[in-house]
Amino acid sequence: MIIALDLRGVAVRRGGRSLFCGLSLSLTAGEACALTGANGAGKTSLLRAVAGLVPLEDGEIGFGDVEAGEARGGGLHLIGHQDGLKPARTTREELDFWSVWSGGDKASALAAAESLDLIGLLDLEVRRLSAGQRRRLALARLLAAPRGLWLLDEPLSPLDASWRARFGAMMQAHLAGGGLILAAVHDPLPITARTLEIGA
Repeated sequence: MIIALDLRGVAVRRGGRSLFCGLSLSLTAGEACALTGANGAGKTSLLRAVAGLVPLEDGEIGFGDVEAGEARGGGLHLIGHQDGLKPARTTREELDFWSVWSGGDKASALAAAESLDLIGLLDLEVRRLSAGQRRRLALARLLAAPRGLWLLDEPLSPLDASWRARFGAMMQAHLAGGGLILAAVHDPLPITARTLEIGA
């Protein structure tokens, strides 16, 4: 399990322009960090770089004593701003797919569905879900296949106030169990978190 995240002098360039450089951050088990900054500052690119999907122009990303390939292959979850769901699948099919693909199983998928009040929606096609329901479905994989590091891009959008609080409790439980969270946000997280402003 990932119990540390270290960014050392990280620089990312996209589309021919430098987004940021010299960025450093250290998180240990039980810590969360909120990435803030203007649209286009590079918050999403940083999350994707940590996940290994965007190359670094400079610097290093480490995961404590876990090798980077192992960490990225089975030690973290990346939940993007876009939910990445197949609209023609049923909620059950989509949740089962992501759960099994991430290392969980159908039983853990069902437990996650119960936690996120998705049981009554399991036989509905994803395209019939509201934006908030789709977000809960995307977040369900965090519970269905537990991994140490959560990389979250605007995780609270478009959840209503009640679900923001409930997901906040889930994030707090993850941290209490030794997990880590790095989240790109515009609105404050409902948990105690450090702040790193991108493009300051």
